[in-house]
Amino acid sequence: MRKGKISPAVIRRLPRYYRHLDGLFSAGVVRISSSALAGNMGLTASQIRQDLSCFGEFGQQGYGYNVERLRGEIADILGMNRHHTVVILGAGNLGKALLENFPFQQYGFRLEAAFDIDPALVGTKLGGVRIYHPDDMAEFLRGHPADLGALTVPGRIAVPTAKRLAAFGVKGIWNFTNVELPEAELAGVRVENIHFADSLLTLNYFISEDQS
Repeated sequence: MRKGKISPAVIRRLPRYYRHLDGLFSAGVVRISSSALAGNMGLTASQIRQDLSCFGEFGQQGYGYNVERLRGEIADILGMNRHHTVVILGAGNLGKALLENFPFQQYGFRLEAAFDIDPALVGTKLGGVRIYHPDDMAEFLRGHPADLGALTVPGRIAVPTAKRLAAFGVKGIWNFTNVELPEAELAGVRVENIHFADSLLTLNYFISEDQS
């Protein structure tokens, strides 16, 4: 049972917990202590116990955590069993990579469709997913409501495209456009910004500091 409002920092660590536990489960590990899990993740045992205690009691003193059970509990907390639907806006290089390579289904998502203006793509399939023209988006989403939209369009049309998604009832936007979306204008839609350049420049800073 959740204990009040959960810190965003805790929420952002949950996918890491799931990823590590999934690896342990695949390797046939049955149980693990908080100390061992912490060592794998570069955290402290007390941090892990504190994070998990926000959602209930999962371990047993002297036993640790059952890997399969904790993996399943975290999957439930993350909503992986809700099978949220996704559409991709933009089937260019990045959109194509997501369509053909990202394992949406593995994480509990159903990838329904993609949209692009390129006439060479419209009507075709990438990764088994049909590509539609954006002009058909309203009709498609009326018949196939989407929970999430992945935004891989050019930056110049990021904001109007996000607003269209919000108007069609999308609840979350996975934003790869490197443009900050005006969440106040998106009717309560959750936005997760993925900035590749930020991550690369952060790494560049640390490398530069190590060399100075």
